[in-house]
Formats: sequence, C-alpha cells, structure tokens
Amino acid sequence: MTVNPIPEGYTTITPWIISQDSAGIIRYLETAFDAVELGRVTDAEGRVGHAEVRIGNAIVMLVDARAGAAPTPAFLRLYVPDADATHRRAVEAGGTSVTEVTHLYWGDRVGRVRDPFGNLWWIQTRIEEVSEEEMTRRMSDPEFTKAMEYVQSAQFSV
Repeated sequence: MTVNPIPEGYTTITPWIISQDSAGIIRYLETAFDAVELGRVTDAEGRVGHAEVRIGNAIVMLVDARAGAAPTPAFLRLYVPDADATHRRAVEAGGTSVTEVTHLYWGDRVGRVRDPFGNLWWIQTRIEEVSEEEMTRRMSDPEFTKAMEYVQSAQFSV
C-alpha cells in the first residue's frame, strides 16, 4: 500500500496561527470566512493545544501561545470568489480594513483586513488573466501605478 505523503484534505503548506485566544479566532473565522472547525484539543484550563479549521480547500491550524510566549500574528492570502463581499463580511465580523479591495495590475482584486487578533488577511479574487506583456504595460499605467501606491502605503505591520 502506497501512503500519500500529504494527508487527505491538506495542501503542501498549512499555516499556523499562534495567539492568546485561538477559540476567539475560530469564532471570527467562522463568521468572516465560513470556516469549519475540524477539531480542537484543549488542556485542563481550556487553552487550545491544537485546533484546525477548513477555509475553502485549505486547513489553518491554531494554537494558544504557551505561558510567557508572545503570539505570532499570521499573514495569510485567501482567494475567494468575491473579494469585495468577503472583505465586507470580514470587517462586519469585527476586522479592520487595512486596504480596500483594489484592482491590481496582475489581474487580482485585493483587499486586506486585520482580524481582531492581529492576523492580516490578504483577500483576493482573480478577475482576469493578464499576459506578461500586459503586466509590464500596466506597471507604468497611471491607474495601476496609483493602485499599487495605495496598497503599498498601508501600514500593515502589527
């Protein structure tokens, strides 16, 4: 019997979010991104030792920071069918818009939201396939130049 080196349902990269309140993040992810909790292991005090949620076709793992350890905010790119609607819902769920959804030169609409726990979500939708020649042209197009200046000027570090 051949064993798949990547477990069923996982992708080759699985992000971790380390926080002081994994249970709170899970509630936010369920509301903002339709996450589905797959499992959770807690200790006697209720601290999350390991949890997993599925968002779309990806799994995100979560763990509460150990005593004395600082949380490690995650930066995550989330491709969705409608970046505008998902960005709006993420803000309504308690997130803060870092950049509004913006059409960028490579063909994605991209907006960023910081969740209430300090994690930064790049919320993106591919709206067009753009050739290398067109991307090169767009890099000097004032509309796309202004869009990139806007996204790059945002303060997104914690």
